[in-house]
Amino acid sequence: MKTKDYLGRIATALEAIAVALVPETSSTSGLDLDIADAFHWQGEAGTLLPVQRVSRVPLSMLRGIDHVRDLLLTNTEQFARGHGANNALLWGARGMGKSSLVKAIHGDITSREDFERLVLIEIAREDLETLPQLMRTIAGAPARFIVFCDDLSFDSGETSYKSLKTILDGGLEGRPDNVLFYATSNRRHLMPRDMIENERSTAINPGEAVEEKVSLSDRFGLWLGFHNCDQDTYLAMVRGYATHYDLGLDEETLRARAIEWAATRGARSGRVAIQLIRTLAGEMGKTA
Repeated sequence: MKTKDYLGRIATALEAIAVALVPETSSTSGLDLDIADAFHWQGEAGTLLPVQRVSRVPLSMLRGIDHVRDLLLTNTEQFARGHGANNALLWGARGMGKSSLVKAIHGDITSREDFERLVLIEIAREDLETLPQLMRTIAGAPARFIVFCDDLSFDSGETSYKSLKTILDGGLEGRPDNVLFYATSNRRHLMPRDMIENERSTAINPGEAVEEKVSLSDRFGLWLGFHNCDQDTYLAMVRGYATHYDLGLDEETLRARAIEWAATRGARSGRVAIQLIRTLAGEMGKTA
């Protein structure tokens, strides 16, 4: 073999090794975002796992939350058109449709053709420290993204809220223009009261320490409160679900079963209503 050819092969091999060693710089790390409209972010691996079928209900099925539904829908539509929009915190009573609303709105918008492509990415609370990495992964990608964290809250000693705080407002990189952050929580301020009080009592400058933690909620431009529903709203939810699944029960029977069910559960909410409907559907040999 000629020396020139030999050296050429060495150069080619070295170039291939160099390319293999260079970190992935593509905005999506080689992931084909067209394979799904929703993904799970796996923080430890730094990858997006496609979700082919999102567990959600149609937007029209959600009852008793009309005002917050309209506000979040408008905000998301603005974002999907490339206009101004806010990060959103959905807080309040359990089972009143906070996470269901986020998924339903995403499904409603992706089913329409007058918007840019909208992708939903779910991130676990435990992976929030990798949020900056996720932002770098999707920044500049040809789509708009809602990063969604369900049941967000922080306990004593946790510091991952600082990563979220930096992304929501401030920091050198900040939040990419094609990304919004939606979160649900049972706490309006994301921290338990005793944690805030403990920060106040032990800090060198109590005011600043508490402000740092409470101000996390302030970085959500849209606060939507979900409250426990009254009996009329609960019954309307039950009727809406029963109609959607075509159970065919008369009004008196459905009302009696709904009131009895709520009494045994000690609560009235959308979650309680859909659980009743599944039970009734099962008794009738149907699915829901």
